[in-house]
Amino acid sequence: MSGQQDGFALAVDLGTSNTVAVLRRPDGTTRPVLVDGHPILPSGVYVDADGQLHVGRDAQRLAQADPAGYEPSPKRRVDEETVELRGRAYRPAELLAATLRAVADSAVAAVGHLPPAVVTHPATWAPARRQVLHDAVELAGWPAAAEHTLAGPIAPGTRLLREPVAAARYYTQVLRRPVPVGGAVAVFDFGGGTLDVAVLRNEGADPWGDSGFQLVATGGLADLGGLDLDAALLGRLGELVRPGHARQWARLTEPATTADRRDRQQLWDNVRGAKEMLSRAMVAPVAVPGVEAAVPLTRADFERLAAPMLARAVAETRDVTAAAGLRPEQLSGLFLVGGSTRVPLVARLLHAELGVAPTVLEQPELPVAEGALTDLPLPRRPGRPTGPAQPVPAPAGASPAGPPAPRGAPDRTVGRDTTVPAAAGADRTAAVGPHGTAVEPGTTAPVGPPGPPGTPADATTAAAGGPHGTLVADPAGPTPPGYAPTSPPPGGSAHPSPGYAPTSPPPGGSAYPSPGYAPTTAPPGGSGHGAPGVPPGRPDAAGVPGAWSSAPAGGAARGGGRRGRWLAAAAGLVVVAVAAATLLWVFRDRHPALDFHTPPELVGTVPVGDERPGAMFTATLGERAYLAWSRPDDRLTVRAVDAATGRKLWEEPTGVSAERWAGIRALPDGVAVLADASGSSTARPLAVLDGDTGEQRWNTSIAGDDEIFLGAGTLVRLDRAGNRLVGLRLDDGRERWTRDNPRSEYGDARTVVVPVGTGAALDGAAHPDGSPLAPWAGEADRLVQVGADRSVRVLAMASGKILRDRGNVADLDDPVAARDDRLYVAENDRGLRLLSYDLGDLGTPDVLYEATDRDSRVKALVTCGKHRACLLEVPGAGADGTRVVTVTEGEGSRHWAAPQATRLVPLGEHLLAERTLPRDSVTLFAPDGEPVLRDRDGTAVRLDAGNLLLFDKEPSGYEDDRVLAGLAVGGKPVEMGKVQQIRSESCSWSTEMLVCGAEKEFRLYRFAG
Repeated sequence: MSGQQDGFALAVDLGTSNTVAVLRRPDGTTRPVLVDGHPILPSGVYVDADGQLHVGRDAQRLAQADPAGYEPSPKRRVDEETVELRGRAYRPAELLAATLRAVADSAVAAVGHLPPAVVTHPATWAPARRQVLHDAVELAGWPAAAEHTLAGPIAPGTRLLREPVAAARYYTQVLRRPVPVGGAVAVFDFGGGTLDVAVLRNEGADPWGDSGFQLVATGGLADLGGLDLDAALLGRLGELVRPGHARQWARLTEPATTADRRDRQQLWDNVRGAKEMLSRAMVAPVAVPGVEAAVPLTRADFERLAAPMLARAVAETRDVTAAAGLRPEQLSGLFLVGGSTRVPLVARLLHAELGVAPTVLEQPELPVAEGALTDLPLPRRPGRPTGPAQPVPAPAGASPAGPPAPRGAPDRTVGRDTTVPAAAGADRTAAVGPHGTAVEPGTTAPVGPPGPPGTPADATTAAAGGPHGTLVADPAGPTPPGYAPTSPPPGGSAHPSPGYAPTSPPPGGSAYPSPGYAPTTAPPGGSGHGAPGVPPGRPDAAGVPGAWSSAPAGGAARGGGRRGRWLAAAAGLVVVAVAAATLLWVFRDRHPALDFHTPPELVGTVPVGDERPGAMFTATLGERAYLAWSRPDDRLTVRAVDAATGRKLWEEPTGVSAERWAGIRALPDGVAVLADASGSSTARPLAVLDGDTGEQRWNTSIAGDDEIFLGAGTLVRLDRAGNRLVGLRLDDGRERWTRDNPRSEYGDARTVVVPVGTGAALDGAAHPDGSPLAPWAGEADRLVQVGADRSVRVLAMASGKILRDRGNVADLDDPVAARDDRLYVAENDRGLRLLSYDLGDLGTPDVLYEATDRDSRVKALVTCGKHRACLLEVPGAGADGTRVVTVTEGEGSRHWAAPQATRLVPLGEHLLAERTLPRDSVTLFAPDGEPVLRDRDGTAVRLDAGNLLLFDKEPSGYEDDRVLAGLAVGGKPVEMGKVQQIRSESCSWSTEMLVCGAEKEFRLYRFAG
């Protein structure tokens, strides 16, 4: 490819409704370009009275006051000679150029210059339409556009690339989904204005060094997009409003004045927001200008209207696939992009009708822009010689192997099967192997990131290392040639705390106990810390070493006489008895098989009135259950009951209201209620009620994409807008502490936060995703925060104090899990590795597992026992080859097949694997990988570390029947029978009780006891 540059690159997906731009930096990292502080720029253009063009959110705001100057979708007008706005004629290219100019201004503000750029366009655009884009690029002040073909190198300039080609590259190179050479992928691009469907074949690498996706068949529907779904929903709203408000509705649909047009624009915005809300909720109220009460629209309304429209989309996809000479099952993938693919019905219909599981992302607006960056690869950097290397022949059609690109940089090939492995001794690893492995003679250390100002150059080099901060040289002195670390002690880490000299670990325990503790011998299976309740090192008559040594072996103390012998014998019997009791306690079954009832016993009902509530929620904790339902005034009524009987303890309305509620959460001594939000920046109330009285203790407002983490006395809020963590007291909501997020050198403050779990929390009841119902149990009081600068720090929840921190540990998209004293990181920059850090010092990590398939990726990572981690590994060949990998520190790894599994839930050392294809089902694996329960239809939740509750179908917001079963890990499922007409989405549970909403009441069932 010609035109190599300094590594900065810009890609723009100029969409019908929204425009997205992504900037790549020289280190290979990418980030959306923020225009007016937002990553998604509305494509609308507004012309003011002076003829000046405004774009994005400014255009939308100005249009609310004067809609006459607003064109919401210039891309839809691309075939017109001119577009008239406020009495003036504008060429479509001028309107598109205004948006491109705004993107360029933001990119220049970010990096100081306009980088080389690529702009995408629909695959079906004929030369006349593409010429409009050529004109727009030049009018925006960008270098003249040049189009990519497979016939020769591209001339210098702004590149134009077809949208489905960019999406296919993202699918293979960023998501790393396999599309072998000769294989095909379908791209379903459902945006605001149109549907575009394309089937592309992977042709391998073309002669000019580019990834060669060739369009095989294209199609689409110009009259179907998100705007058309909005129009259908608006029609339904008219059916509900017009009978009682005919004059107001006529004013909105046939506006005669500026105020009327302004209100019509507001109505469309409200309907669009309701459509987005119905992707997450069953009911969405719509404010209609001029009508006092909000009008509710239901998901049933929306899906009834959308289904026939989306059926056309499915049929078009089938036709395009057939035109490519393929059956749907022959596709290597079906990739959904565009904001309208967020509608759940889209993926459901495609899956049901075509039999292919679509891939859809949380932010489906981004893949086209990010994939387009592959048309501007990073410049090749000269490698460091490491001695002679034997050439490895490349497969036919593959690009020559080069040095590994920085993390996040696109690969040079499309199909991962065409990647050439590194030759022996090739330039892949420098002076130190990843994570402290031995150095190969003759290699050169990689230069690490620059140190702080004033750091000597040699100091920076010395501190450089492999992934996750591995040092080139040991601080205590240079590593002798040929040095290799010894094996870690059984069950322990190879890197103890400084100053501790371990001997042999106690059986089954860690070789590195708490500082200051000097272990001798532990009871079998114990941890070396003595009996429960005995402080470490304390001599006690409980079988702890040092508790008895009064006589020589084989007899009484000299001169002790008969009485001494009797006392010694008695003492010996006591010691034996206590020791036996200790062993029984250690080996007791802390999670015995539950006695499941057949059928479940209905122990209580709680009526909520004559009308069916729009929303119902439940939460359980110990002997308490909380029930909540929506009120006409947008508040919730919350009632606390005795979980065993349904007896009312208190009932109170919330002091705050919200159009839509997300749910409730039981706290150590109260209950939290949280509203939902239609957007990531939309404010939503959070309130905490007193557990004894129901009185509201405090409330606050958080944003739609904020997260909360619960401790015993502290609630920690991840404030994404403020780029900080905030610790709040649970009792009164007062701020305890605040801590800014770490930032990268480019100012990126994004972060990921993970609670540090405990055995007590993870052995208790859990949500469907495996997260504990009581996350604070077992003194769980720490969080792990991953920064955009790849740093990791451990924080105390109560104080916000940084207990430990370390740089160069994990990227934001690396799966991370933490429990007790261990942090696990699954990194994939040089092939999949599982790393273990000691949370006490965050020292050099241990490499617990390395995948043999360089194209493997991690689907899920969980802790599944003390010093034990479990992950789902998906090989390059696809999800059918998914397998479970379990690693116990000091004991190596095991793995076994789990095709199509998508989630793991720990059950003690057993493991529950869930999958959704070809249907919802669960498999329970024993620690050795033997299936205890295989492919059971439905879903399952953890009751404790030894028992599961099984549902025959996935949760639903509608009333329908659910068949229950119980399973203890050592037995077979106990079929408990049916619970009828419950809203299973509202259910919560403890080890014995199930609490669910129904049509107009709550029901409490006892299923074990």
